[in-house]
Amino acid sequence: MTTKQEKLQKAQPQEKKRAKPGTKGDGDYFRITVRPKEGFVTFRYDDVGEKGHILRLAGKRRGGSWDTQVWLISKKDAHLEGETLVGDTEDARSVLAALGSKPKHGEGDVFVAQDRPNVPESQKPTKAQQTAWRENIKKAQQASQTRTAQKK
Repeated sequence: MTTKQEKLQKAQPQEKKRAKPGTKGDGDYFRITVRPKEGFVTFRYDDVGEKGHILRLAGKRRGGSWDTQVWLISKKDAHLEGETLVGDTEDARSVLAALGSKPKHGEGDVFVAQDRPNVPESQKPTKAQQTAWRENIKKAQQASQTRTAQKK
């Protein structure tokens, strides 16, 4: 090694790799990964509910469709009990309940879970969809009757 190379090596610090998000455990959010990031070409954050409490990291696929890659739940809205993530607010509990599997604790604040299950078209409409459909029709009929009664 020449003296010039030695001086360059001393001047440039050893490269340290950047820590992946959530692996240190000192952030403001619990990170629940539901899909690998390799399936997406671009990403964006969406606030769900109140601003800054629950965030959805959505990824855009090559085909143009958007899907959830990660859920971020504020540490104000959830806590750890052992290795289990427990929601403290209704919004956090609903996100955790909508997941297809129980989040498994990884490193730091990172959890891994499956997204909600994909229901085949042959099994649709589901019982929940039928119930919601009936309730929505009843609401629409009541609204229509109210409007016609007010006109008279």
